Parts: sequence; structure tokens; C-alpha cells
Amino acid sequence: ASRQWYKKFDSVISTFGFTENLVDECVYLKTSGNQFIFLVLYVDDILLASSNLKLLKETKAFLSKNFDMKDLGEASYVLGIEIKRNRAQRLLGLSQQNYITKVLKRFGMEKCAAGEVPMSKGDKLTKKQSSKSDVEKENMESKPYARLVGSLMYAQVCTRPDLSFAVGILSRFQSNPGHEHWVAGKKVLRYLQRTKSNMLVYRQVEDLKLVGFSDSDFAGNYPDSKKSTCGYVFMLAGCAIAWKIN
Repeated sequence: ASRQWYKKFDSVISTFGFTENLVDECVYLKTSGNQFIFLVLYVDDILLASSNLKLLKETKAFLSKNFDMKDLGEASYVLGIEIKRNRAQRLLGLSQQNYITKVLKRFGMEKCAAGEVPMSKGDKLTKKQSSKSDVEKENMESKPYARLVGSLMYAQVCTRPDLSFAVGILSRFQSNPGHEHWVAGKKVLRYLQRTKSNMLVYRQVEDLKLVGFSDSDFAGNYPDSKKSTCGYVFMLAGCAIAWKIN
């Protein structure tokens, strides 16, 4: 059913001049002269962003004609991400403060002491710290480690590139975590307690350029596999738009 819905939507929206993104099939673009409009589809939720009000209204009218839809007005939340605007200073922010607050409450850390960093320079997590005895494994079964990593991962993927390294390291031990891994995960939560209001902030710039940075260590995953850890971040309009740690 979901596949049929996507095929129908794609065929209808294509007749209106929208072109599907080759990399992300849920993102569409339509241009009219030097004006443009983006359409982002998530299941049956649609987000529109346009440089021209007339083009925006025409698209809304077309969608209403072809689909049973409801216009919720200016976007303020998308998939749990809050959109904040300062039109006077031409700033746009993306925040997950409410989501992070729920995560802290989910793991009983809503009143925890704030932490300075998600992972300190001297912190070293390895497979040797994984549970070995039956007692250790039984103790860790009561700790929702995989759920914690998954909760942190959603924040990291959407708006918190500063969590990328810590989440990448923690995710390596989901099959058999140990007490030290659990403590390290709670350390990330303490950091979020202090920084839950942090957000990605984009600003109007005269020269719109994509800038990228990358780095890697040498055999940083010692002694487990001796593989290197590498990462990248791409910046646009004064803030990060894509990031990853391997």
C-alpha cells in the first residue's frame, strides 16, 4: 500500500513540473525562472519551502485539488524537530529540545547533573569492557543500552552533529555492552542536560558556498580492530547540513 501511494504521488506531482531528487527520492524541486520551490514528502506529511509566495500558493492549490489534504500553515514542527525563525536577523534554527527532554525523562535523567562534554579525550571504550560473566550479563540485561543508543542516534542524525563521535563509539557495543559502556552512555545524557537548547542556526549569506571538512585518526579503534575512525562535516549558510563518523 505504501509503495502504491508513493507511485501515485510521484506521478501526480511530476505532471505539475516537480523533479525528483536523484539521491533522496522524497525531495522534489520545481523552478520557475529564478524562483524555486522544494517539496519534501515523509509518508503522507508534506513540507513546502519556496522563494516565491505565488508559486507556493499555486502548489498548495494543486495539491488540494488532487489529494485530500489539510493546510497547517507555517511549519513549526517537522518529525519532532522544532523550526525557529528570527526574520529581523534573517536566522532559521532547528532544535530538538523537546525531544531531548523526553529522552532524559525516559532514562530517569531529567534531574541529572549537567556534563561538559559527551566524551572526554581520555575515555577509551573497548570490547574488553563487555560483559563476560553470567552475573555481568544478567546485570546489563536490566539496562536499556540499545534503546539509549537509538534515542541518542535520532538526535545525532537530525540536529546534533556534536554527538556523532560518542554515538558512533557507543553503537559498536550493542551486541554485548558492559558497565563502562552504560556509564559512557549516561555521560552523553548529562551533556545533553546542559546543551538541550542548542540548535543548528542558518543565516542569510551573500556568498552561498558549500564547505567541507574531513579528518581521521590512525588505528584509533585499538585494540579491538585497529581500524581508523574517520568523519566529515559539510557547512552551508553558516551551519552544518551533513555529517558522519565512521
